[in-house]
Amino acid sequence: METRVFGKTQMEVSVLGFGGAEIGFQGVSYADAAQMLNLALDSGINVIDTAECYVNSEDLIGKAIGHRRKDYYLFTKCGHKENYTVDGWEYDDIVKSIDKSLKNLKTDYLDLVQLHSCSKDILAKGEVIKALQEAKQAGKTRFIGYSGDSSDALYAIKTGAFDTLQTSCNIADQECIDLTIPEAIKLNMGIIAKRPIANAAFTYKTMPDNDYHKPYYERLQELKYDFINGNPSLSAQIALRFTLTVSGICTAIVGTTKAARFQQNIEAVSHGKLDDATFKSIRDHWLKMASKTWVGQV
Repeated sequence: METRVFGKTQMEVSVLGFGGAEIGFQGVSYADAAQMLNLALDSGINVIDTAECYVNSEDLIGKAIGHRRKDYYLFTKCGHKENYTVDGWEYDDIVKSIDKSLKNLKTDYLDLVQLHSCSKDILAKGEVIKALQEAKQAGKTRFIGYSGDSSDALYAIKTGAFDTLQTSCNIADQECIDLTIPEAIKLNMGIIAKRPIANAAFTYKTMPDNDYHKPYYERLQELKYDFINGNPSLSAQIALRFTLTVSGICTAIVGTTKAARFQQNIEAVSHGKLDDATFKSIRDHWLKMASKTWVGQV
């Protein structure tokens, strides 16, 4: 699988990463999670991204592939707790979250710890950044990053404190391409794309019940891309390759509950970047059709 240099970290990361949210929030069994995680590693994927608040995602990952720790880079996030229902932005919250992640993931170090959708007001207080920097100095994590979008992400970048940025980037969410990614590139930050296939919102025939998917469904109804034409596999392939063609993006994190679907994503990235004409047509269409209210989705 293709790899790219992950900004100033200099890690060679696979262009496709495994996102751990779904296996936690969707109650995936240990057997199914282990199958997908080992499939990912066996296919050349070396990025595993999760968060302490993704229910039991970290625990599943630690049990399933903790013994293969040398085969992958391990990214997690902090700042929320109790399954994403409670904020945890005090200094002690961050420290405890990192220590819990190390235990859950059965490792003595993390490759990257990210603040999870932290507001610029909280960032400005300095406590959360201090906690991450001290964790880095203590060897608990090799690098520190920010995961988020829009003006909060721009503020985080401009602090100069972070090694990496994780942000929403896809065919239905392109604010970052103009607002934050160019600034992150200037600082040689490693850039991770989350939601790279727009939550597969193009597979729904009617408005989804899941609030996480609704904004992209609504946007796609207005965008009416010509490649979303009833073939979900092809649509997903083009969508994923679009994201990976965006300048500066090093890896795209995809989560799923089905090994077969993850195998499709592996096959999709094997086709490489989109050609210049196709990429430009999607970008031009977005710039023509997108509402100014369509900000990055947290």
